[in-house]
Amino acid sequence: MNQKNSLESLLNKLKDKGIKETQILLELERSFLDTDPATFIDHQREERCGYPEVIYGLHKSAERILSASREILKLKTNVLISRINQEKANILITEFPDAFYCETAQIAYIGDFIQKFDSKLLIISAGTSDESVVKEAYYSALAFGLKPTLIQDLGVAGLHRLLAYKDELSQADCIIVAAGMEGALPSVVGGLTTAPIIAVPTSVGYGANMEGVTTMMAMLSSCASGLSVVNIDNGFGAAYAALRMIKTFEKK
Repeated sequence: MNQKNSLESLLNKLKDKGIKETQILLELERSFLDTDPATFIDHQREERCGYPEVIYGLHKSAERILSASREILKLKTNVLISRINQEKANILITEFPDAFYCETAQIAYIGDFIQKFDSKLLIISAGTSDESVVKEAYYSALAFGLKPTLIQDLGVAGLHRLLAYKDELSQADCIIVAAGMEGALPSVVGGLTTAPIIAVPTSVGYGANMEGVTTMMAMLSSCASGLSVVNIDNGFGAAYAALRMIKTFEKK
């Protein structure tokens, strides 16, 4: 049996098992890719988890970020890089001039922001000191195809500011709430809406805040039942949690 007949036989066997032909062809394409031996990209991440592999840029060199971006773009039309500083982003943009970059969020994105979901994601912060975290969540959500709205500086020290947005709270399908200090804002929001809430503790606060540990423990101990809490300053993780929830909503 020649190579062509062998491949056709394998394709037929796989199709008999219910595997779609497009998926089989994609796997074959992956198998013939020339890859950087130091960059082992998980090309199946989107099929398993809902979004392609994201590059964490903090401890990677600009050269390694570029190499990983090239590998992902062999099969995908977009790349999201988190925790990338301005210096590394400048090198990235030299090769990919149309790339988006937000220094505050430390997010870079190669590709088009295309909305894929209709559910409304509301992202709010307790203070403008939390801006880097909520902007990381906001631009990650945009990259994921979500429909985010960002409102800042609604902390409990001026509760009237939050109540001025009661319509936005009631209309949201999912809410990300970032706060530092004593982390009270997610609990308050949890008493005002039925929407799932993803709380993000931030490292904003004075000494006893312990760089966000106090905030995180307060959120985990919230009297508003059912809050989900991500790690300290993890705006990206909050956006990904929202993606998982919203994908589940919209499947029904």
